[in-house]
Amino acid sequence: MKIYHRPKHTTPLPAGRGQGRVCRAGVGLFFLLSLLFTACGAPKGEFRLEGHFLKMNQAEFYVYSPDGVINGIDTIHLAGGRFTYEIPCTDEGTLMIVFPNFSEHPVFAESGTSVSLNGDASHLKELSAEGTEANKLISGFRLQTADASPVETRKLAQQFIENNPRSIAAVYLFQKYYIQEAEPDISQGTRLLEILRKSQPDNLSVSRIETLFGIKKASSVGQSLPNFSANGMNGQTVSRSSLAGSYAVVSTFSSWNYESQEQQRQLSRIARRSQGRLRLLSVSLDANRSECKRVVSRDTLSHPVVCDQLMFDSPLLATFGLQTIPDNIIIDKNGKIIAHGLNTEDLKKRLNELLK
Repeated sequence: MKIYHRPKHTTPLPAGRGQGRVCRAGVGLFFLLSLLFTACGAPKGEFRLEGHFLKMNQAEFYVYSPDGVINGIDTIHLAGGRFTYEIPCTDEGTLMIVFPNFSEHPVFAESGTSVSLNGDASHLKELSAEGTEANKLISGFRLQTADASPVETRKLAQQFIENNPRSIAAVYLFQKYYIQEAEPDISQGTRLLEILRKSQPDNLSVSRIETLFGIKKASSVGQSLPNFSANGMNGQTVSRSSLAGSYAVVSTFSSWNYESQEQQRQLSRIARRSQGRLRLLSVSLDANRSECKRVVSRDTLSHPVVCDQLMFDSPLLATFGLQTIPDNIIIDKNGKIIAHGLNTEDLKKRLNELLK
């Protein structure tokens, strides 16, 4: 069962804290040691993230990790435009910062390092993350692609992976553009994955995305829905046979992602109008059932909802080839996957066409 992990500090330390009674003769040494400590980053076994935002005084950010740096979801509190967030960290990994507008920003954590996140709240795409090479690289990529088209962005992601195959940032971009994408270039992904494997042979994250990419290929459009069995929150058992004979949508959502919640509401409306011709199965990526229940009750979701509290480690995600929030697959009456990863508007349009 996943648990919530809370950071050691989520607000700035008061000015002067920790100085105590320092004699004048020791003041210079004290500040020299402070500067040396700051330059070396966080203590070994820990990771520190500091932030400074213009045009944003107070706010709450969510943070989660797709590869296990933290369990569950943390909350970062911004006060006076600043925050400090510290966590235990022994292995390199990725943190996803979720801002109030539901946009996300990756931060790469390493043991004994400190990263600063700075920017203007009105231009979150131009945030700068400094402190480690991987964060510097991803900040440059975000700036480079801020105004690029989707096609240009995918090309730049490919070039980034080719040029920086030893970086964790390259692993992140591979997952974003070759696993989370609805219909990635499988042949190109296979080639890039081989480059990553040779460059980072001992990286468990590379082994993980290799497994996910294999599932992605197996659950792509045209493939049959795999066998599965799961228990819904209302006690019902859901399986491939329970979705057979009708069009069906399997999708993901969470209590902390607005877009996914809106997608659930739209799916629920279409299913009610379909008079049984559309069946739904939703997988909640919440870390606890109470948050999922709140959304289900508020939005009156009557279809089966599974919340195994495993978030991105849920085996159902691997079964269906779902990798992000929101994500979805459409299954036809014969159990074939006919669409994957549609946005809400395209999903509504496709279902309305199928259900005419």
